[in-house]
Amino acid sequence: MNQDRTAGTLRRLPVQKRSVERFERLLDACAEILDEVGYAALTTKEVARRAEVPIGTLYQFFSDREGLIGALAARNLELFLARVTDRLEREAPDGIAGIVDVTVDEFVAMRRTITGFGVVDFGAVGEDHVLEPTRDNNTAVAGRLRALTGALTGVPDDDELDIAVRVALECADGVLQLAFRTDPQGDPRLIAECKRVLNCYLGDRIVPQPA
Repeated sequence: MNQDRTAGTLRRLPVQKRSVERFERLLDACAEILDEVGYAALTTKEVARRAEVPIGTLYQFFSDREGLIGALAARNLELFLARVTDRLEREAPDGIAGIVDVTVDEFVAMRRTITGFGVVDFGAVGEDHVLEPTRDNNTAVAGRLRALTGALTGVPDDDELDIAVRVALECADGVLQLAFRTDPQGDPRLIAECKRVLNCYLGDRIVPQPA
C-alpha cells in the first residue's frame, strides 16, 4: 500500500510478514462486516473479533474506525488502478473510448465482486476526506486517474487535464451510483449511458497525441 495514500489514517504500516497478514485480515473483516451491516453499525471490536486479532493489535495500526475505512478505501483504489492498468497494457485500446470502457468496466466488476466495495469504494458516504486529509475523495482519485490518462494519451498533465478528469469523475460517480441504486448488479442501460457521457465529454476535451 502506498504510504502517501494513507497519510493521516494509520498509526503505522505493517512491515513484518506476520504484521502484514494481520493488517490484511483486519481489512478483509472490515469489508465483510460492511457488506453485512453497513457503515453505521461497523465497530472496531467486531472487526478485531472477526479477524481473530487482539483489539490492541488493531489499535497499533488504526486510531479508530475511520482509520480502518481509510485504509480499506486506499486498498480499493490501488487494486482498481492496478486492474485498469493491467487491462490497458494487455488490450491497448484505441483512443478515449477504449480507456473509458476499461475504466468503467473495472469499476463495475469490482462493485459486483469485491466484498465491501458497495459500501466503501474509495470513500464512505459522509466521509469526504478518507483518502487524503487535504483533498476530498473524488479529487484524490482524479489525481491518480489524471496521471494514468496523461501517460496513456500523451497529453500534457496540466490544469486542463486536471479539470477534465475531475469533471468526468464526478459525472461517472453520479451515474454509476444511480445505476447501482436502480439494480444491485448495476443497471446495464445506465452503465452504457455513463460511458456515453464520458466519451462525449472526454472525446472533446482530450485529444491523444501520436506516439
